Amino acid sequence: MTTAWTTSADLRAQMQRRWDKGDLLGELAGPGGLFPLRLNLRGPTSSELSERFDEVRAWATGLQQGLGAGCRLVMREVRHRVIGTNSLPAEAWIDTLDDALRLLGKLREARAFQALLATTRQQQPALLPWLQAEPLRALALGDIWPQLLDVVAWLQAHPRPGIYLRQVDLPGIHSKFVEAQRSVLAELLDQVLPADAVDATVGGVAQFARRYGFRYKPLRVRLRFLDPEHRAWVPGADADYTISHEAFAGLAPDVRRVFITENEINFLAFPPAAGSLVVFGAGYGFDALTQAAWLRQCDLRYWGDIDTHGFAILDQLRAHFPQARSFLMDHDTLLAHQAQWTSEPQPTQRDLPRLNEAERRLYDDLRWRRLRDEPLRLEQERIAFGCVERTVIAAVTAVAV
Repeated sequence: MTTAWTTSADLRAQMQRRWDKGDLLGELAGPGGLFPLRLNLRGPTSSELSERFDEVRAWATGLQQGLGAGCRLVMREVRHRVIGTNSLPAEAWIDTLDDALRLLGKLREARAFQALLATTRQQQPALLPWLQAEPLRALALGDIWPQLLDVVAWLQAHPRPGIYLRQVDLPGIHSKFVEAQRSVLAELLDQVLPADAVDATVGGVAQFARRYGFRYKPLRVRLRFLDPEHRAWVPGADADYTISHEAFAGLAPDVRRVFITENEINFLAFPPAAGSLVVFGAGYGFDALTQAAWLRQCDLRYWGDIDTHGFAILDQLRAHFPQARSFLMDHDTLLAHQAQWTSEPQPTQRDLPRLNEAERRLYDDLRWRRLRDEPLRLEQERIAFGCVERTVIAAVTAVAV
């Protein structure tokens, strides 16, 4: 028969949850106050005592024998008119932190954490609140904690150093260490560095170098000039260039029209077009393009997959360049290539406020699966090249709006 009476495993599970939340190690780092701690203990009712006496006795014995050291049971006398007076567990207490650690078999881990605390208290006391808040993460980082503290101390001595991450030269720290530990280092550095050593306008692992004043690899823009008459065209080549985003921003290329495509082969095979260039896109990332003020004066055409994420990227592009128009992302193109449809993995369903009416209708058809039961995608490289050429000619000959 099943029972809801608390078992020794239940009591350990209560303490395990405390461990998993970091409460127990947090006692070592903070002021304490958690112990003595009373655990939840549910025993038999009076009717269960008389009706299931043998089970009650086995429960009490098992509870006492199953706990061992670390948990103190408080017994109470129970008088019953049929079975007389009996002593049953009524309360369960963990009196000290050591008792809790002993119950869970975590004494070794606690000693390791105490060593981390001692080292941090001596070298970087400002990080003690972080250790108290994140004790299990600190414990998992125990093998590299001294190196993390060395990097923190180095940046305190060399704020905004202006070198690449792999140029940090410290004994016992390999050239990729800082790069590999950016996530936790960011949390630690934010605790100890002065405000003028941190660029608070950027954050996240990808912006670590910029946030703390390291040199960072410049964003790159890959583009092709499509007009054989353009001054940048190289005879016998395809005028394919890769430049920094700063150079792209200052390019002033004397073109009227810019296409953005997400597929490399489409980028390389894009048809010639007067007064135009094509940019190899970067999915959701448009940081490399945003500083190019000259783009805002161009007829900007975005060519992505016909799927929910393709329209989400278009929507994001319009946050930077409101004049951007879609290219080969319409109902006619989709229906003309039905044999090339595939399934879109992990489609999005969020609202996209920057789509125009025609785009929104197609996006709704895709996100609500109105055209077929499965998520639908037409990848841009599956569109017939003749269709691409005809659409480019129409875009070039049309009057830009």
